[in-house]
Amino acid sequence: MTTRRLGATGPEVGALGLGCMGMSGMYGPADDDESIATILAAVDAGMTLLDTGDFYGMGHNELLVGRALRQLDRDAVTVSVKFGALRDAVGGWGGFDARPAALRNFLAYSLVRLGTDHVDIYRPARLDPAVPVEDTIGAIAEQVKAGLVRHIGLSEVGPETIRRAAAVHPICDLQIEYSVLSRGIEDEILATCRELGIAITAYGVLSRGLIAGTGPSGHSSDFRAHSPRFQGANLDHNLGLVERLRPVAERHNVSVAQLAIAWVAAAGPDVIPLVGMRRRSRIDDALATAAVTLSEQDLADVDRAVPAGSAAGGRYEDAQLAALDSERPAER
Repeated sequence: MTTRRLGATGPEVGALGLGCMGMSGMYGPADDDESIATILAAVDAGMTLLDTGDFYGMGHNELLVGRALRQLDRDAVTVSVKFGALRDAVGGWGGFDARPAALRNFLAYSLVRLGTDHVDIYRPARLDPAVPVEDTIGAIAEQVKAGLVRHIGLSEVGPETIRRAAAVHPICDLQIEYSVLSRGIEDEILATCRELGIAITAYGVLSRGLIAGTGPSGHSSDFRAHSPRFQGANLDHNLGLVERLRPVAERHNVSVAQLAIAWVAAAGPDVIPLVGMRRRSRIDDALATAAVTLSEQDLADVDRAVPAGSAAGGRYEDAQLAALDSERPAER
C-alpha cells in the first residue's frame, strides 16, 4: 500500500487507516479473536494507522488493540487515541471532559490498556465547552514533552477551534466524518486544515454502513438504531441516493462501497480514509480501492448523482449534532 503523511508535522501512515470502534459493540456484538486477527492482517497489508478511543466499549477497544500490539512491531504502527467522552456502566453517555487533570488521567489508563509507553496521536474526541481548547492542547503538549505522546490531533471541531489549537502546538490531523453523504467539511474546514498543514483522517466513509447497504443489527448496543439517516423515509431516500452511484461504480468494476472509499481518497493526498471493519474478509475489498483512479468525469458524475447536502437526516441525533463544534460554521 502507498503511504500518506498526516499533515506537515505528523507520521507517514498507510493510505487507508483501520477504524477499530466496531470491534467493541458500537454496531452490535463482535468476536474478539476475529477482531485481533483483523488488526494483524490489516497492518500486514499496509493499514498501519489504528484508530481507537478510550471510551469505545469503556476500555474494551484499547485492550483489544493492546493484545494486537503485542504481536506487532510497535514502531511499524501508528496508534491514534481519542479521549474525553464519559460513559456509565450500562453504556450511556455522560458528557465530555477535556480538563488537563482529566486528560492526564485518561492517558495513564490508555497506556496501561494498550500496553505501550506512548500514544502516537492523542486527541480530544470533542470540544469541551467548559474548557478553553488552548488549555487542553497545552496539557497534551506537556505529554509530548514527557515522551508519552508523539503527535496531537483534533476531532470534530470547526475552523476557529482548529486555528486556536494550532497556535498552541502543531496539529497533525483532524479526524472528522467525511463521505459522499457527509460533505460538510468542504465548506470551510478542509480549506482551514490545508492552510495550516493539517491532514484529514476521515471516518464514516461508508456512512456507518449505509453506503454498503447495511443497517442496524437489532442489538441494543448498535447506535444506528437511533441515527436519523437510518429512520423510515430518510433511510429509503438515502438508499436511493446510494443506488444512483452504481453506474460510476460499475464503470470501474467495483462495488458502490469501494467507490465511496475511493471517492474520499481522491479528495487529496492529505485525506486518509479510516475504514471500519471487524472481519478479515473485508480487508481485500478495502485494499482494492487503491487501484481505483477516479477521473474528473467520474467525480462530476458522483456530484450530480449525490449533490452535497442531499442526504436525509442528520449524521447524529439532534442533541449530539448541536454539541458538535464542527457543525457551527454551517449555522453562521
